[in-house]
Amino acid sequence: MAFDQALADRIRDELGDLDGVDDRKMFGGLIFMVHGNMAVGVMGDDLIVRLGEQAAEAALSEPGTRVFDITRRPMRNWVVVDGERLDDDALARWLRAGVAFASSLPPK
Repeated sequence: MAFDQALADRIRDELGDLDGVDDRKMFGGLIFMVHGNMAVGVMGDDLIVRLGEQAAEAALSEPGTRVFDITRRPMRNWVVVDGERLDDDALARWLRAGVAFASSLPPK
């Protein structure tokens, strides 16, 4: 699966000044890590965000979100955000949430 390079570049621009941010190709997309913990990623034209189980469940009530499920086993800690809903403000908000969760975990 190819991923939206323009969205990946927007994420790099937004996260570029943060300490410990790295990206890796995974799941057929591009995942951004914070101190070795997955935070957000690009899958196709969409953003995936790691929020933790309770926050992910709450986020699913927002328009343009859905369960992250690429293996027929939903990943309860993650949501997918429709790329068409990612204006600059929305992208920044989702990135902050994903980075906050990843930063709450011990570094790897």
